[in-house]
Amino acid sequence: MKTNRSLHSSINVGVLGLGTVGSAVVRNLARVPGIKVKMGCDLRKVETACVLTRDPMALINDPAIDVVVETIGGINPAKQLVLAALKAGKHVVTSNKQLVALHLEELMAAADKSGVSFLFEGAVGGGIPILNTLRDELSGNIIEEVYGIVNGTTNYILSEMTEKGEEFAAVLKEAQRLGYAEANPKADVEGYDASYKAAILAAVAFRAKVKWSDVYREGIEKITAEDIDYAYDAGYAIKLLAVARKVEGELDIRVHPALVPFSHPLANVSANNNAIYVRGVPVGELMFYGPGAGGDPTSSAVINDILTLGNDECRMTNDELRSYPIRKIDQIESRYYIRLQAPDKHGVLAGISRAFADHQVSIAGVTQLETRGNTATIVILVHKVKEANLTAALKKVGKLPVVKKIGNVIRII
Repeated sequence: MKTNRSLHSSINVGVLGLGTVGSAVVRNLARVPGIKVKMGCDLRKVETACVLTRDPMALINDPAIDVVVETIGGINPAKQLVLAALKAGKHVVTSNKQLVALHLEELMAAADKSGVSFLFEGAVGGGIPILNTLRDELSGNIIEEVYGIVNGTTNYILSEMTEKGEEFAAVLKEAQRLGYAEANPKADVEGYDASYKAAILAAVAFRAKVKWSDVYREGIEKITAEDIDYAYDAGYAIKLLAVARKVEGELDIRVHPALVPFSHPLANVSANNNAIYVRGVPVGELMFYGPGAGGDPTSSAVINDILTLGNDECRMTNDELRSYPIRKIDQIESRYYIRLQAPDKHGVLAGISRAFADHQVSIAGVTQLETRGNTATIVILVHKVKEANLTAALKKVGKLPVVKKIGNVIRII
């Protein structure tokens, strides 16, 4: 946005929250000429190179502070403090994906009203410069889709399951021991973290008003070592993807596991790294890869936003955001992987095929795998079909006496 308050020669910064990211911001800003961290705020007693206060309003109301950096996380009290800072005429930079995903429109409106900027590059992709690239460097393009791996914890878990052949629970426990997963891993493994980032990617890529509750979400808890092995044999890796697409004037925004072909660069993203794929016109296909979390990578994004405030370049403003219909998950079209268990006897596949045909689901391939006792595991890959049709077909398949259990259904990109 064109701000009423421009910053040029020197910038004084106040940092709200001196945890992993906030303390890295303070430490790394010490190396940047022209920027000074005047004050930090945290309720804990922390070691910091700047003046420390426990009163956030003392920081916000300090007339010498130009930019308030919020790295508290969550909604309360972060939202109230960010709004207070914007009202006080301070530029705000945040890495808080939940805050941005749930309240972007309100926060941008508050920034517009005060003639200041609200920037949030660090909210998606850690050190990957994806949001500013979509907003500024690719502003001359029509962005058609953005999707990728935006949660390092789940990518680490799926990578370890692939390499070691272990089940989800065992790998999660090890990830927690190593500090890659939280003691309560729900936000990561159930897809909440990725869904916040999907909403932000869609808002920036398409200049869209996105209601986070409209983002379809699935996590990785149901992925088994069987699924990973069978997918691998078929030429796919399983990844948790955040997807944002514009299709026929509607937005398709979702988070779920997906089979990614080995030929796609996302399939080779391992450990806790992030990678984001962008397709636009006229630029074509782009891929962004790097560390998706952590103090130093995220502080890099925060510092870049602070430096951006030193000029009068165009920013995304609230009046640029448009409303789009959000496509329901049952209306999307995709290919699918289906794993089920059935008796190892004649006629099973014929019954399943009839149920699929009744709902216009076309089978691309069938593999009967190991048999335990008299029960066989069957993996079916289907051609692109509307999800509503597949759901109806699977409901019918689940009622067949020849089918014991539908183990998993995973989309294929």
